[in-house]
Amino acid sequence: MELRSKGTVPQRSASTPTAAVKRTPYLLKHWQIYTMVLPGLIFFIVFKYIPLAGVVIAFQDYNVFNGIFGSKFVGFKHFYNLFTYPEFLRVLKNTVLISIYQIVLGFPAPIVLAMLMNEVRRIFFKRTVQTILYLPHFLSWVIVGGLVINFLSPSSGMMNDVLRWLGKEPVFFMQEPGYFRSIIVISGIWKEVGWGTIIYLAALAGINPELYEAAEVDGAGKLKQAISITLPSLLPTIMVLLLLRIGNVLDLGFEQVYMLLNPLVTETGEIIDTYIYRIGLLGGQYGYTTAIGLFKSLIGVILVVGANQLSKKTTGNSIY
Repeated sequence: MELRSKGTVPQRSASTPTAAVKRTPYLLKHWQIYTMVLPGLIFFIVFKYIPLAGVVIAFQDYNVFNGIFGSKFVGFKHFYNLFTYPEFLRVLKNTVLISIYQIVLGFPAPIVLAMLMNEVRRIFFKRTVQTILYLPHFLSWVIVGGLVINFLSPSSGMMNDVLRWLGKEPVFFMQEPGYFRSIIVISGIWKEVGWGTIIYLAALAGINPELYEAAEVDGAGKLKQAISITLPSLLPTIMVLLLLRIGNVLDLGFEQVYMLLNPLVTETGEIIDTYIYRIGLLGGQYGYTTAIGLFKSLIGVILVVGANQLSKKTTGNSIY
């Protein structure tokens, strides 16, 4: 029997379990990151989620003086009126047609422009062109609308000067309903096409140059390289942006159309956003216009979810 001397402390064997180490919670450990996220989170809560409570106005005959709690509840009355008012159906048709034109003509424009700019090898020329194309994005629609109106003016516009030079009569473009949708689409492309190339140029920069070198060795020309290498590499970016664009099919933007709209082209040019402004803010029909806004949101959600599922099954790319 082994005897221990008095006052000696027994030695702990290597197999004896050590005391549990107190760990810092993940949230406290990475508090700097969460602090950076906090302002954005607060913004969405205050300006996006809390205002959702105002959707109840769509089911009321809302009166500013009575407030939400004092206004009369009318159920789905305003939603019924949406599809019985011929005026709203006309506005919905205009919005959908202009949006389709923008997707068909405007969405591919920055893709094609980015692919063309990617082929430019002179850095100074490339940066100069990029700067010129980016500039219209930073101009407000007040300025751009004035430029468009002056450009198409029947008396001093450059477009009508060309028509006179060709021996034709001047055309009042801004007063012809048949031209208005084309003017909206073309002016929108001119303003945003340069800015839209930024994302695609960034995606093009990530393509492995060895793919193009191998294609050249195999005898592929520029067109074949674009079809076989560039477009497949851009496909994930294209699909994500297309899905987001489809979700905003009823949200064309108020400023552009409002600046160019006039009473002579209302029949083909008025969209949901300008209709909400005229009927809701100027006419005081807050419940009716809130129902229109809720209708827009529901359609957007349905389109995004449906297009996302379709894209996931066909191309494998999706936003979630």
